[in-house]
Amino acid sequence: MTPTRHPSRRPAAAIPGGPLGPSGRRPRVAVIGTRGYPSHYGGFETAVRRLAPALADAGWDVTVYGRPGATSADGADPRILRRETRGLETRSLSTLTYGLTAIVDAVRRRPDVALVMNCANGFWLPLLRWRGVPTLVNVDGIEWERAKWGRVARAVFRGGAMATARWADRIVCDAREIERRWLDEFGVEGVFVPYGADEPDPVTAELSIADAHLEPGGYALFVARFVPENTVAEFVAAAEVVARRHTVVIVGSSGYGGELDDRVAELAARSPKIVHLGHLRDDRRLFALWRNAGVYFHGHSVGGTNPALVQAMICGAPVVARDTVYNREVLGAAGVFVAPEPGAIALAVTDLLDDPGRRAELGEAGRRRARRHYAWSDVCAAYETELRALLG
Repeated sequence: MTPTRHPSRRPAAAIPGGPLGPSGRRPRVAVIGTRGYPSHYGGFETAVRRLAPALADAGWDVTVYGRPGATSADGADPRILRRETRGLETRSLSTLTYGLTAIVDAVRRRPDVALVMNCANGFWLPLLRWRGVPTLVNVDGIEWERAKWGRVARAVFRGGAMATARWADRIVCDAREIERRWLDEFGVEGVFVPYGADEPDPVTAELSIADAHLEPGGYALFVARFVPENTVAEFVAAAEVVARRHTVVIVGSSGYGGELDDRVAELAARSPKIVHLGHLRDDRRLFALWRNAGVYFHGHSVGGTNPALVQAMICGAPVVARDTVYNREVLGAAGVFVAPEPGAIALAVTDLLDDPGRRAELGEAGRRRARRHYAWSDVCAAYETELRALLG
């Protein structure tokens, strides 16, 4: 397949301000494919919480599509129009059905450009093309390789990726490796725009009252959605070993219940040194946990630049990460890499907890790298530049 050549990127547009859209009015962008704004569910939602206000600052009228009950008005920028559509709330069909109803609504309203998250929504891009709405698609990770999906779901995601390659006007890749995969497998050149990290404010230096029993620097932290490709089962097995001497804090859930949720809950009930906090919506509390962690274990394996990893880095958490091309790309030399085996994980985490000097060295190296490469201001400016390029 001949590569799709996108125009070269222009310098990032200044924020605020920017050229007007068609007919001399503010340009309109619809953001489709997330749970809505503001939401704390996952990486896409984290990005939209930063990106939507930044686009409004840059002169855009912003509409974010979401799902009923998935957002909170707390902290919402009043300039952002929030629209909810209906879909099937199941693990395998939610992305496709909510994406379809959001795109159908956007077709009726005809924004100047659409930012679509997740290549599974590629099936519906012809509707926007038919309506004359150009699309910028964040293709996310290699969804068809995720262990949580069955054969049919993987085929659907692969089909969505092929449709995205055919119908998207531009694609965004959040890692250089994702960019390479799309060029090699689909012949499409993507634009590299990673996720960003928030510089924590001084308030997050202290653990919350709820976590005051934790010893700063004395616990291992795990933050992830409970799906197989995040190395949850392997870390839980390792946690039993680590907890013989150190506290282990686990943050996350599957969102739908299941075997992994039950196993973590049972382990926390049985071991006084294992703390399960479930899914946290409070960024300050989560940032404080990262800032005070002795070790953060990052087990994500089938994605690009992971928001949790870059946020842990800028918070100064010493990182032990599953050895993948994506995690090496983000961390560079600022991490310890291990195989996805309980014994290897337990050994690496325990060794780092027992070495304060090495922890301080890795934490500072990660903080410097995150500030240099993963600032949200740069990420938002890059998105704004790509959206501007599609106007007209």
